[in-house]
Amino acid sequence: MDPQLFHMDLEATPSVLRALATSLRGESPWGEAISTPIRRIVLLGMGSSHFANSILALRLQAVGIPAYAALASADPLPAVTSDDLVISVSASGGSAETVAATKTYTGKCRIVAVTNSTDTVIEHLGDLHVPMQAQREEGGVACRSFANTMGLHLNLLDALTGSTSAPAAIEAAADAADDLLGRASEWVPTLSELLLGPDGTAIVAPARRLSSAQQSALMLREGPRLPAIAAETGDWSHIDVYLTKTTDYRMLLLSGSPWEAQLMEWCTSRGSTVVCAGGDTPGATYALRYANDANDDARLMAEPLIAELIAARAWGAQG
Repeated sequence: MDPQLFHMDLEATPSVLRALATSLRGESPWGEAISTPIRRIVLLGMGSSHFANSILALRLQAVGIPAYAALASADPLPAVTSDDLVISVSASGGSAETVAATKTYTGKCRIVAVTNSTDTVIEHLGDLHVPMQAQREEGGVACRSFANTMGLHLNLLDALTGSTSAPAAIEAAADAADDLLGRASEWVPTLSELLLGPDGTAIVAPARRLSSAQQSALMLREGPRLPAIAAETGDWSHIDVYLTKTTDYRMLLLSGSPWEAQLMEWCTSRGSTVVCAGGDTPGATYALRYANDANDDARLMAEPLIAELIAARAWGAQG
C-alpha cells in the first residue's frame, strides 16, 4: 500500500467512471444473468463490496424484487433454489470468505462473479463474469473499484426494471469527481483540520447512501489508520449521539436525510463539529457543495471521494 499511488488512483476516478458509462451504453453485462426468471437475488461480499451490495439490495427490495445482501462470512448463509441468482463481488477476485461462500452455492443456482481482476478463483466459480472495469489500483486500496461496483449495481437495477438511467448517473458522478479534484486544494486542508480530531471522525449518511459513509470511514482507517466510524442519519440518534457529550466529536454529514434536524439539535447543543457535504444543513460548521450533488445516484459514486482525498492527504503527511 502506498499513499502517493493511492492519490494517483483517486485522480483517475473521473476518466475511469466515464469509460464505464461508455461501456454500459452498449450491451449490458447483466443480460445473460437475468435472461431467465429469478426468484431471489443473493449478494455476497466483504468490506466495501458488502457496502455496495447492501445498497443494491435495499433498492431492489424497494421496487419489489426480493434481494438479500449477505456478508460472505455469514453463518448460516441464505438458502437458495435453482431459480435464485447469487452475485459474488470481490475486487481482487480472491477474498477468502467470498471464495468459500461462493463454493457453497456451486451447482445449486446461477452464480455471477463481479471482480476487478481476471482469471480469479471467484470468476472460475461463477457461470458469468462481470468485470468492474476500474483498472488496476496501484495504491493497494479498493477505491475506484468501489465506485465502479456501485455503477454496475445501478446498471443491474436498470436491467431489472427497464430503466436506462445508470450511464447518465455515472457520467454525472465523473463530473462531480472532476469538480472535487479540481478544487481539492481549496477544501481538503480545511476539512482535514475540521474533521480529523483527537477522538476520530464520524461519517453519517441516509440509509439509501449508507455505503458512502461506510466506504468513507474505511478509507480513513485503511490508509492513514485513523479512527473513523459510519452511521445512518436517523439511527445516529440511537447509537452514536452519546459520544457528543464526552468527546471532541467531529462529523462529516453526507446530506439528504429527513432526520438531519434531530441530529443537528444534539450536535449544536453539545458543540460538536459538523461538516456537511452535498447540501446546506442549518447549523453546520462548513458546507461543501460540488457539481451534481443533487443527483442522488451520482453521489453514491462521487461523495466517498471527499473522505478518500482527506485520507490520502493525512496518509501522505505520515511519510
